[in-house]
Amino acid sequence: MTTANSKPKTIIALGLEGSANKLGVGIVKHVYPAGIPTDTELQPEMIELANVRDTYNPPAGEGFLPRDVAAHHRATIIELLNQALADAKITHQELDCICYTKGPGMGAPLQAVALVARTLSQLWDLPL
Repeated sequence: MTTANSKPKTIIALGLEGSANKLGVGIVKHVYPAGIPTDTELQPEMIELANVRDTYNPPAGEGFLPRDVAAHHRATIIELLNQALADAKITHQELDCICYTKGPGMGAPLQAVALVARTLSQLWDLPL
């Protein structure tokens, strides 16, 4: 195995998931003790720093309407993001990248979460 850089490397990723009625914000630290290999599959040690979730529950007898689920995600995601950063005991300056669910799932909720991911990427100058 060859490595591009044999120094230990740590990557902290923010993940956003909102493909259906559950909304989740997670933060994971990926640790590469021997550096990042260039010729093999990446197999870092992964440490969960935060995993906060909230579920949209429609009124009894109604199903999940995409617009209502998306409205829930828009109204809740910033609170979950702040809670995840607090749980992880880090600030956004310590993040290395932002990940989000592109699909499959319900279109409107996916779009709401993707918009937040892209906005944070630009605000915090982090890759998606």
